[in-house]
Amino acid sequence: MSSEGPKDSFPDSQEPAPIQLKIWELAWPSILGNLLFSIIGIISIKIVGSLGSEAVAAVTTGHRLFFAIQAVLMAISTGTTAMVARAWGAANAHEAAQVTSASLWVGNLVALALTLPCIVFARSIAGVFGLNEATTELAASFIQVLAVFNVSFAVNMVLGAALRAAGDVRTPLLIGVLMNVVNVVLVYGLVFGNLGLPEMGTDGAALASGLSFTVAAFVLLALWYGKRLKVRAGGAGSLTWHRIKQLYHIGYPAAVEQFIFQLGFVGFLWIVAHYGTEPYAAYGIGVQILSLSFVVGFGFSIAGATLVGQHLGAQQPEAAAHQGWRATRLAIGSMMSLSIVIMFFAREISSYLIADPLVIHYTVIFIYILGFAQPLMGIEFTLSGCLRGAGDTRYPLLATMVGLIGVRVGLAALFAALELSVTWIFAALLGDYLIKAAMLTHRFRSGRWKNKMKRYELSPA
Repeated sequence: MSSEGPKDSFPDSQEPAPIQLKIWELAWPSILGNLLFSIIGIISIKIVGSLGSEAVAAVTTGHRLFFAIQAVLMAISTGTTAMVARAWGAANAHEAAQVTSASLWVGNLVALALTLPCIVFARSIAGVFGLNEATTELAASFIQVLAVFNVSFAVNMVLGAALRAAGDVRTPLLIGVLMNVVNVVLVYGLVFGNLGLPEMGTDGAALASGLSFTVAAFVLLALWYGKRLKVRAGGAGSLTWHRIKQLYHIGYPAAVEQFIFQLGFVGFLWIVAHYGTEPYAAYGIGVQILSLSFVVGFGFSIAGATLVGQHLGAQQPEAAAHQGWRATRLAIGSMMSLSIVIMFFAREISSYLIADPLVIHYTVIFIYILGFAQPLMGIEFTLSGCLRGAGDTRYPLLATMVGLIGVRVGLAALFAALELSVTWIFAALLGDYLIKAAMLTHRFRSGRWKNKMKRYELSPA
């Protein structure tokens, strides 16, 4: 148990009001930005859905595999968040700028290194799901188009992480609004050949996404080099071995976690795919609909990571723990409320997005099952974010290995072997989130995360 005793206990809800206001101040722009992103995603699914369930399955596969390949970039952004938040909490803006510059260099180099393999091996990667030939070809082409924009993706991830870690959540929100407006206009134009643009089908959706990330990246870089952002560009000497080692030590467990996370998803979707294109498409649509609830958890995860990192940088570990528990309670309540509304209108929303009655049927079942998991997901999202903000990236990795690989994929494989219906496969999600929520709650309550970054102290300014 932690030396703080009851002060670190999850049930303690007697925190002063300013803590809650601070969390909301950091969370709401991220929630709003991600909510807009989810709405645009739903609109995109609606547009692509008119091409049929194969197109939806291809886009679902393409996105999942693309983000699996980007696991290393996500790890770099995790290291950026922890290091910038710690520097900012210690009132060391110069180090925050140097860390951001170093992270951007590393991120762009990794993004470039990933581009060619993504293009060359896209067909082989997409083939692991065992989908029909047409869907596999569409998914492979989708990945190849997105891969061209790897560097733009890296710029958005790294600079967005640095700004949020310093407490600037409004700039990423505004950039996100711009990106999503560009995206939805281009999706409408490129999928069907509207607005004088070529008709490209699912490739058009991928190109729209890539171009929107590129526009956002150019705007962010212009503001950054123009000294218009809270975190400034670092000067000469930012890319040092010391900072690279810091990024590595904090980020590599997050990279492994992301790899396992994406591998687990691929394994789970591989099992779902064996039940047919309709359940597979239903999974993609259901996740997109419930993302309206997920984004709340992501917002509190960002707020928790920022505040925990900054308080630890200011040598205030007890305040860091208080902020983490408060963010978790707010995430649980908010996600539960939203999921109830979504579950109530599950059939109506599903029917709006696709006309296939079987896909609608499976989507409604999936929404009901995952809707009940929202409180558990709120705990997982927020506490894993808090731990990463403290530099404790290994325990979320362990929780992901046990919950996703051991429980979700393990149960799904067992249910498939027993020839149970796809409803049972979807239900394996509940076991996954239950285990992860329990493990992360235990870890955060223990307080062991408070000293994780002391081995990697910030370099002198």
